[in-house]
Amino acid sequence: MSQVQDILKRDMELFFKDLECDYKISKDSSDINLVADFTEYNPLHNGHFHCMKTAKHHFPNSLFVAVVPGLFERSGRGIPYILPRELRAKIAISVGADIVVEGPPMGIMGSGQYSLCLCKMFKALNTSHIPRGYKKVAGFDEILKRINMGHHIAPKPYKIVDKTTGEILLKDKLEEDNYVITSFANSLSKIGFDFKDKFLFVERIEGVSGTLIRQSIMEDNFTNVLNMMPSETVEVLKQAIKDDSIIYGIRDVDSILNTANNFTFEQLAGLNLFNEKLAKNIVDNRSFDNLNDLKESILFGFSTHYKERILSILENPIKKSVVSEYIDGYPSNIRILGYKNEECLKKFKHKVNNENISLF
Repeated sequence: MSQVQDILKRDMELFFKDLECDYKISKDSSDINLVADFTEYNPLHNGHFHCMKTAKHHFPNSLFVAVVPGLFERSGRGIPYILPRELRAKIAISVGADIVVEGPPMGIMGSGQYSLCLCKMFKALNTSHIPRGYKKVAGFDEILKRINMGHHIAPKPYKIVDKTTGEILLKDKLEEDNYVITSFANSLSKIGFDFKDKFLFVERIEGVSGTLIRQSIMEDNFTNVLNMMPSETVEVLKQAIKDDSIIYGIRDVDSILNTANNFTFEQLAGLNLFNEKLAKNIVDNRSFDNLNDLKESILFGFSTHYKERILSILENPIKKSVVSEYIDGYPSNIRILGYKNEECLKKFKHKVNNENISLF
């Protein structure tokens, strides 16, 4: 618990430090081809590795940059990561990434908010190509084709729309990985980033189970998942278990309960992802002695993992107005979590469109 509390305290300081930092346009320019991939690496498995290898094969003389979400160590589902980001970056570098940079704080944002931040990061990196894994399903090939034509594709409830032509391309819900692609293309269009012919879509491989991998970590027994991850991932996981560095499922319970029990209605309603109805329900049902009772007072929201996201907000209580200000200035600082060598670091600094580059 103390390790998680230390991480969250450190990251809250980094968040507000970034908030106060002004985006500075870099005067350098470079013709280096930069391939940027966004992924959580939670942990890095053969699916991620396949996407990386495919991108490096297609663009062999490029700088491969992995954008790994960082602050507060909470996933897009609001759930604590398995490994802290410095270890996730270490694995990425060991299997072929040239640079790993810290992405937006997914766990305290809505999906649209962090999608927008990601796109702003890709723009700041002067990204040349974007590899992205997808699951092959009926009707999705046409969507991928339109995206690589540079069309503005937008996900709507139960349909996907080509806003460039006004056509409805699909009347159905998309699986998570495929939905992320359409949401990403939508946000790139909104910020005016030309992504025509920049995506490299890589079909997902079979035989990787996140559930089995997480189970193997909790049981410290990797026998059944050795063929699902690079050996480098397994080695880091085993060492993290020995060092007690696995943070999966561990929350700062005291902070969550303190926020839920002591914030006023107005303070709760003003938090990111909160509304008055949710704030009132928490106030009306408190005080809470444990997370299970608190969860019962969190109304079901727009996603399966809504309750976990709300716990992450209570754990790191930041006003929605402050998050909006943070998004407006993102990325004010590009934090490097890891790099292959000094030559790669030098090339990276010449390529990106931001003078504020720091090492984690």
